[in-house]
Amino acid sequence: MTKEKITKEERERRRAEKERLERERLEAMRSYERQYEESCAYICGIDEAGRGPLAGPVVAAAVILPAGLLIPYVNDSKKVTEKRREALYPEIMEKALSVGVGVVPAARIDEINILQATYEAMRQAISQLSVRPDVLLNDAVRIPNADIPQVPIVKGDAKSISIACASIIAKVTRDRMMKDYGVLYPEYGFAGHKGYGTAAHIEAIRQYGPCPIHRRTFIEKFV
Repeated sequence: MTKEKITKEERERRRAEKERLERERLEAMRSYERQYEESCAYICGIDEAGRGPLAGPVVAAAVILPAGLLIPYVNDSKKVTEKRREALYPEIMEKALSVGVGVVPAARIDEINILQATYEAMRQAISQLSVRPDVLLNDAVRIPNADIPQVPIVKGDAKSISIACASIIAKVTRDRMMKDYGVLYPEYGFAGHKGYGTAAHIEAIRQYGPCPIHRRTFIEKFV
């Protein structure tokens, strides 16, 4: 009985310590938001997913959170497992004041290049918000033709909770799209690699040629 009691106490202590550390991490990720909370009613985090793949769209998300909101385990989407991203997605959508998503397809990426397509997706995401942001916290970039004050933050998806939430929304949205494309074009394996240049994906391009969602400017050396 004593051994069981100690085990339960230790388990509870570890759980409490884990929760404390997570709160501290999240509070640290609110440092940029705190700088603007007194002067800005709506602080918007912006991030994208899908700049590097050989196929599929680039997706951007814009997220405005209520002041002081902490969502446990939110982080840069690349540091979060797919299972956790899927669990966080509905929580962010429910608790955010507003969420906007922009999607730019492969053909448009080929037309204007990936950087300009990323900016376009970000402007789309901002335009989908139900309220106008007072300031944009961007992951590393400054968005052209966005008439809202902007704060580019290098590695912002790991430093700002708003940007981290946007990174998760963008990533989950794009991953779901790529899984749907995987049903349409099963020979390429999009559901697994999400359009990135894996050896299997490159071999499929060489064997079957490009499909409608491939970025022609990205795969020139493979076809």
